[in-house]
Amino acid sequence: MTNLLLRNVRPLADEACDILIENGRIAGFGQFEPVAGMPVEEGGGAIVIPGLIDAHTHLDKTTWGMPWHVNNRAAILRERIDFERENRKEIGIDPHRQSMRHAIGLVAHGSTHIRSHVDIDPTHGLSLVEGIWETREKLRGVIDIEVVAFPQSGLMVMPGTAELLDEALKQGCEVLGGIDPCGIDRDPKGQLDLLFALAVRHGVPIDIHLHEAGELGAFTMELIFERVRANGMEGQVAISHAFALGMNDHLRVGRLIEEIAALDVAIVTTGAPSATVPSIRQLKAAGVRVAAGCDGIRDTWGPWGQPDMMDRARVIGMKNGVRSDIELEHVLHIVSQGGADVMGIEGYGLAEGCAADFTLVAGETLAHAVVETAPRPMVVKGGRVTARDGKALVEMP
Repeated sequence: MTNLLLRNVRPLADEACDILIENGRIAGFGQFEPVAGMPVEEGGGAIVIPGLIDAHTHLDKTTWGMPWHVNNRAAILRERIDFERENRKEIGIDPHRQSMRHAIGLVAHGSTHIRSHVDIDPTHGLSLVEGIWETREKLRGVIDIEVVAFPQSGLMVMPGTAELLDEALKQGCEVLGGIDPCGIDRDPKGQLDLLFALAVRHGVPIDIHLHEAGELGAFTMELIFERVRANGMEGQVAISHAFALGMNDHLRVGRLIEEIAALDVAIVTTGAPSATVPSIRQLKAAGVRVAAGCDGIRDTWGPWGQPDMMDRARVIGMKNGVRSDIELEHVLHIVSQGGADVMGIEGYGLAEGCAADFTLVAGETLAHAVVETAPRPMVVKGGRVTARDGKALVEMP
């Protein structure tokens, strides 16, 4: 936390002004003269937006900075999960080192908050989570990291995982994850009952990966809705990916979205180019909270992805056929304010009293900023500059 005078910036592409930061929070907008000893930064007329938020990623997985990982395996979900679990140590994916690389990359490109799903299974116990906790401590004040205790390999099919999730939540994981109750565990009732019981016991929200497409995914969603109601967890559950919402049965999808809105279930999208994805237009019209994430980047699953939420905004925009400026602005909302809405981040935004967490972006308008591929001129976290011209000020391991 610090004091700072940021001169000549355009908040959300509005008129140019200065932003005064005191004790890590926005104290005012206007024209200011610095007091003695106050740092001053020149914004050069750049647009300033709230810090970008990666609300769905996997810090423990990336091979970024390691030798190229040759991948000639079939792209079958269960096989990718099993290969990664059994071979990550041999490959040399150290969870702390690699999560540092991933997180610092996000900082360089303008992110100030992360929600990371971290694998928990009997093979690795809590060792992967412990690596991310170490990263979180080392990057405290640079980027905030929220950890999801994630049973990537399944819950019912992997005895001992439930006990590990329970321990991870006791030790400080803020969110409980889940994955494909039908497709991975083949026991949707068993998995979901256990997940909701754990979440209620620990008083934590739930974020479930749901790759299940079509009618199978719709069925699983309805089972989730039943448990949201039964446990009084309205507003505390997110569904990531939600590929079933991209199916062609528009009447079926419309009714699912009505239920999602009524129960205040959040949707987290990655705009996956190879899958059916939820329509951000439909979700917006229904008033559903929507966030976004990079998902896995350059890992044993595949070579794609960048630690950059503006890059992800472009992926989501193209996947959704976005062309108009107002829709481009909404995509920007999803990778910023939308993440804060889903993660429940307090004091987020560009208003007096908000945390001074923001990034400067190139462009004439907000829409232009989304499609522009220039480096972020500056990133600020708690009133402290954390990156300049696309490079983080924290050293990459």
